Amino acid sequence: PGSPTHFYFSTSMGKLDGREIAAQVQKELADDVNQLKEGGITPSLAVIQVGDRTDSSTYIRMKRIAAEKVGIEFKLISFEESVSENELIQKVHEINNDNSIHGLIIQLPLPEHINEPLVTRAVSSEKDVDGFHIENIGALVLRGQNPKFVSCTPKGCLELLLRSNVPIEGKDVVVLGRSNIVGLPVAHLMLQQNATVTICHSRTNNLPEKCQAADILIAAIGRPEFVKGSWIKEGAVVIDVGINSVPDDSRKSGYRLVGDVEYEAASARASLITPVPGGVGPMTVAMLMRNTVDSAQAMKEKSN
Repeated sequence: PGSPTHFYFSTSMGKLDGREIAAQVQKELADDVNQLKEGGITPSLAVIQVGDRTDSSTYIRMKRIAAEKVGIEFKLISFEESVSENELIQKVHEINNDNSIHGLIIQLPLPEHINEPLVTRAVSSEKDVDGFHIENIGALVLRGQNPKFVSCTPKGCLELLLRSNVPIEGKDVVVLGRSNIVGLPVAHLMLQQNATVTICHSRTNNLPEKCQAADILIAAIGRPEFVKGSWIKEGAVVIDVGINSVPDDSRKSGYRLVGDVEYEAASARASLITPVPGGVGPMTVAMLMRNTVDSAQAMKEKSN
């Protein structure tokens, strides 16, 4: 269906290497952070963690390493699982009013006794480096508005495409998934780049045919290897946001990580595809650092 798509890019063997591009971003950020420090400002990122879930602690460690690599000060504020909602919100307001902290993240999920949307909405839109605040989402959706921050995974997807010289304007982009965190914001980012965007989801009819029409396919549904290689248009670009663990007895861990797309089969047809892991993941963390540095720069300009 449709004519083959051909893109011109600088990358090896059709792989969109998120680690390589994230390293470029980190180098640029380190320079920006040094400039800010020369002006007396140290960009600072705070993360609130409730309880000690292993997966949350792993994600936080990745963020800490990335922050320290570029010179961002990293602050972890830990609470017991039993913390009250009021105490948590009080801490959020305290950080909102602390001019030495430029970005604030609430590590999700929160325990069941806490109203998650209430706590995340308490984060100031000016420190919402995750890009989840209703003001930032609203500004992304409305034409002619500039959100202070765009959520990190969608922003990372766009950055991957732009830095790999993938043309977006006028192209057919299919987004699989309509979540507030990835699907909807990435669709709006693609619209801003003048793509023609189709959003597909669990109720979409004729999904393989919809995917086969895509010049750029962005998969974010959280279902291991759901998208088959035969669904990929010859020469298309595939951004696989999914990260799923599947049993694998040959691995010491007993599992391996796969995306939402059948990587090997899709690679045979796609001109470019992100691996899992090592594709979108590193870019998400890099964009979190970018948002934190941007926040510090915005606060500096505001105080001048």
